[in-house]
Amino acid sequence: MNKVILIGNLANDPETRTTQSGISQCTFRLAVQRPFANQQGVREADFLTIVSWRQRADFAARYFRKGMKVAVEGSIQTRSYDAQDGSKRYVTEIIADNFEFASSRNDGAGAPRTDNPPPAEPPMNYGASAPTGFTEVDDDELPF
Repeated sequence: MNKVILIGNLANDPETRTTQSGISQCTFRLAVQRPFANQQGVREADFLTIVSWRQRADFAARYFRKGMKVAVEGSIQTRSYDAQDGSKRYVTEIIADNFEFASSRNDGAGAPRTDNPPPAEPPMNYGASAPTGFTEVDDDELPF
């Protein structure tokens, strides 16, 4: 079984990309505090790379901002690649299956980002009998 649940603060604003086939990807770093202090009495944090795809990527790009506290559920994935200098590099990432706001709305959770919103999707074509003014919404994207 490969399952991880993390609660932490975004260390940076999410970065979005679109693959050549049009699939959205969003990456951000999550600072997760360790449950104990070091010898100097300071609680350190681990900075983990979170990767989300498709609707979850669009959601994170729209609603997440640096400093927000979020809960992430997913799996750990490792990969390797050859660097330009010929050395082999290894990367460990968390592939997000689900996430939730872990701070209150008073802290700014749930307010859409206005600096760089994702591109709007084309409207669904329901035919001549379809009601106007409605957009299909996936319940998994709702922030509540």
